Amino acid sequence: MRARIDFIRFFRFLSLTGLFGFWPFERGLLGPLVNGELVTLLLFVVIFLTAITLHEFAHAWTATMLGDPTPAYEKRLTVNPLAHLDPIGTLLLFLVGFGWGKPVPFNPYQLRNQRYGPALVAVAGPATNLVIAIIFALTIRLLGPSFLAPSVLAFFLSVIVLNIALAVFNLIPIPPLDGSKVLFAFLPDSLTDVKLSLERYGPFILIFFVFVLRADIVSPLVVTVISLFGRIFGLQSLV
Repeated sequence: MRARIDFIRFFRFLSLTGLFGFWPFERGLLGPLVNGELVTLLLFVVIFLTAITLHEFAHAWTATMLGDPTPAYEKRLTVNPLAHLDPIGTLLLFLVGFGWGKPVPFNPYQLRNQRYGPALVAVAGPATNLVIAIIFALTIRLLGPSFLAPSVLAFFLSVIVLNIALAVFNLIPIPPLDGSKVLFAFLPDSLTDVKLSLERYGPFILIFFVFVLRADIVSPLVVTVISLFGRIFGLQSLV
C-alpha cells in the first residue's frame, strides 16, 4: 500500500509535466525541493534523464542503421545524457515544468528507404520507451509486487508511467512530434499541401493542443493508455 501512495504522490508531482502535455502540479520541478521532497525530485530526474536519453539515442541509432551518418557526426550516437539535453528545455523543465530534449538531426535523403525511413527513425524513440515500460512491467509481474520492496515497486511503477507518457505524447501526429513523421510517410502525394501546412503551423497547433486541450484530450489519452497497459500486464490494481 505504501508503494502505491508513494507512486501517486510522484504521479501528482510529475502531473505529467508540460513535456507530456500536462500542466505541472507544482510550479516547476523545483517545487518539491522547496517543500523538502528532495527524494521525489531526484527520482524524477533519474527516470526522466534515462527515458529521454534512450529515446533520443534510439532515433540516432536507427538513422545510422538506415545509412545516415549525421547522428554520429553530430555526436548523438551516445547514451550520455548531456548529449541529448537541450539547455533551455532542461532549464524550463525545472523552473516551470515544461521542457524538451534536443532533437536528433538526420538527413532523410541519406536513408536507404527515403519513403518510410523517416517514419522508422521517428517511431524508434517512442518504441524504445514502450519497451522500457514493458520490461519493468514484466519484472513486476514475474516477481510479484509483494516480492519487491515498496520503494522499489514505486520506482518501477514511476518508470512505467513516465515512459508510456513520453511514448504516447510523442506519437501525436503534430509536428515536430515523432507521430507527424509517421503520418507523413503514409500521406498520399495529393495531400502534400496538408503536409506543408502542418510543418509550417505544427508548433503553434501543438502549443494550442498542449495548453488548451490538455485536460480534454491529452490527459485522458495518456491515462487511458496507462490503464490499458496495466490491464494487459495485470497491474491494474497498481496503475
